Amino acid sequence: MESTTKIALGGGCHWCTEAVFQSLKGVIKVEQGYVASIDENKWFSEAVIVHFNEDIISLSVLIEIHLHTHKSASNHSMRNKYRSAVYAFTKKQERQSTEVLKNIQNQFDEKIVTKVLMFSEFEESREAIQNYYQKNPEKPFCKQFIDPKLRLLLDKFSAYVKMV
Repeated sequence: MESTTKIALGGGCHWCTEAVFQSLKGVIKVEQGYVASIDENKWFSEAVIVHFNEDIISLSVLIEIHLHTHKSASNHSMRNKYRSAVYAFTKKQERQSTEVLKNIQNQFDEKIVTKVLMFSEFEESREAIQNYYQKNPEKPFCKQFIDPKLRLLLDKFSAYVKMV
């Protein structure tokens, strides 16, 4: 029996985040859209929900990849639209994610700004922009922003990248 679960991740443009996680072994599905948490983080921010097989890729590896493929140590002016977050679906996942962030901090020179938040709501992106990289790999946006993230994946996390 497959051990499948999901986690929501936000940080940069959801086109970029979607392309990164669609490239990984053990990822079954990536839903692109907007995620909201609770309280002061109840507004929607660009994010993806990653459905994955825990027997193939762990939550900690997914979070590590996430932190390395967006500006997780930059508290830039667009953080409302691009909240740097791991959205947990359970309290156990929230604890695990918090521990992973703490353990990965030493891989970064700057303090990670990524927050672990509880998932509240999801709104899917319109069909026209879903699977953006798969549909538009030659577009300038993809060349400039997504291709470098995919190269980083191959360089740093090649054991987890699907062969095409």
